[in-house]
Amino acid sequence: MLILAGFSFLAGVVTILSPCILPVLPIVLSCSIGGGKRRPFGVVIGFVLSFTLFTLFLTTIVRAIGIPLDILRNISIFIILVFGISFLLPKFQLLLERLFTKLSSLTPNTSGKSGFSGGLLIGISIGLLWTPCVGPILGSVISLALTGTVTGVALLITLSYSAGTAIPMLAIVYGGRSLLNRVPWLLRNTAKIQKIFGVVMILTAIAIYFNIDRNFQAYILDKFPNYGVGLTKLEDNNQVKDRLKRLDNSEELPKEDMGKPMFDIIDDMGTAPELIYGGEWFNSEPLKISELRGKVVLIDFWTYTCINCIRTLPYLKSWHEKYKDDGLVIIGVHTPEFEFEKSAQNVAAAIKDFELKYPIMQDNNYATWRAYDNHYWPAKYLINKDGRIVYTHFGEGAYDETEKVIQKLLSETGREVNDEIDNPTYSLYSRTPELYLGFSRMQYFATPYQLMPDKKYIYSSPEVISRDSFAFSGEWEVGSEYSMPSQSANLILEFEAKEVFLVMRPVNDLEGRIKVYLDGEPVDSAKDGEDVKEGVVLVDTDRLYKLIRLDTPGQHNLRLEFQDANVEIYAFTFG
Repeated sequence: MLILAGFSFLAGVVTILSPCILPVLPIVLSCSIGGGKRRPFGVVIGFVLSFTLFTLFLTTIVRAIGIPLDILRNISIFIILVFGISFLLPKFQLLLERLFTKLSSLTPNTSGKSGFSGGLLIGISIGLLWTPCVGPILGSVISLALTGTVTGVALLITLSYSAGTAIPMLAIVYGGRSLLNRVPWLLRNTAKIQKIFGVVMILTAIAIYFNIDRNFQAYILDKFPNYGVGLTKLEDNNQVKDRLKRLDNSEELPKEDMGKPMFDIIDDMGTAPELIYGGEWFNSEPLKISELRGKVVLIDFWTYTCINCIRTLPYLKSWHEKYKDDGLVIIGVHTPEFEFEKSAQNVAAAIKDFELKYPIMQDNNYATWRAYDNHYWPAKYLINKDGRIVYTHFGEGAYDETEKVIQKLLSETGREVNDEIDNPTYSLYSRTPELYLGFSRMQYFATPYQLMPDKKYIYSSPEVISRDSFAFSGEWEVGSEYSMPSQSANLILEFEAKEVFLVMRPVNDLEGRIKVYLDGEPVDSAKDGEDVKEGVVLVDTDRLYKLIRLDTPGQHNLRLEFQDANVEIYAFTFG
């Protein structure tokens, strides 16, 4: 815990050099003008509290108060604009100071508090607008916050990060003040300098509101392509990686480390935890493990866009039909990997599409996932007649072995099961790993120094992209879970596999259209997936889309050209 907090603190110190936060620095520097001696402390304290609160609880706050994130962001921009205007208009500044004096009078020891209150408000606004280039430590904390897992460790790490950032911020403010006091010419022209900063604050607020700041960042990175490279390398070491795997108290893996491995354990793992459903039940009334004693229960953790999960469904359907009358109860636990997978309507549609007949429950809060200490999609847990877990398998494969255990457990209940075991064999040809397209779990991005979280930015693709990597070109907005392209944007991917799948969803119920190119040419009917028609994918529902299906596996270049701005893309998987 202390090692993560220490590295997080150091990462916060160096983040002041990040190209992602350049547009906010003029606001920080402007706080060195006027406002009393306590204003800098107000700015820093407001920033630390705001950045920590919004990093950990922004999703919860937005849902609780029902106000879109853009409105909160625009309120912060408006506050910066107001302070900029006050720098230009002395009478308005006096009125503002009187307002803060009245607010400060509500607390004891009011001397100098008006400057502190004004700085506090600016700091809170900066905390919401501050979007540093996220390294692995803060990225892990953000991904845990998105799943509702905010622990004491996560709080300490985020506070350490913001405190580290506050030190150079305070140095900038006090350095500016010291320079004003030591240089006579600056001291004589303080009023003029204040007005200049007022104009800068107003222009900065307008630029952030209209996303003009991204053009400035693009210009800096075009002129200095190596600027910012290596700032997150500080966190890239084995000590940090090891502790990120045990970030919260339950030692649950961070979401970016959850995966689709292929291994199993045959052992008595103790009494099976109870099901703690978070959402609806499908194909059944709510079930309890304690009420299923005497039967054999198979718990399957899955999510409907996971290609590895989808490939296991035919086997589960077969076992359900073969053994349901002999006492086998299959329960699908749908634990969402992405936010839109929490929709009961989407899950119901997927159940219908896959023709699943066995009971399925939603686990939107990860409660059952944590109860079973599960880390993977898909994951199977076999529970015997006494309610004890005696077999697990994670990932695809081992279907014959799993069915043999099912038959053995059924025989222990007194059933005579002699069905032939002849599960179809399959092969996986992919060498490219799953690729996430949201910044909280993004890896293999070919131009990481360009990554601009949560804001629109014009990306450029490098001339050479290594295998298993991808790049953007054109205007994109990269969120924590997904990336959203603007019209005419492109995604370029170098992969080695036989099949390519992409999880996508339409924006605001609008259909999205994407042209698909393979090795520089429009994909033809001999190589396209079943969701590609005449070289175009129509994105009309939230699901996994099948883009490429080759006769033989190989290394290829995939380019997606987006015809509109109506699509969110989440993750590539391969077969």
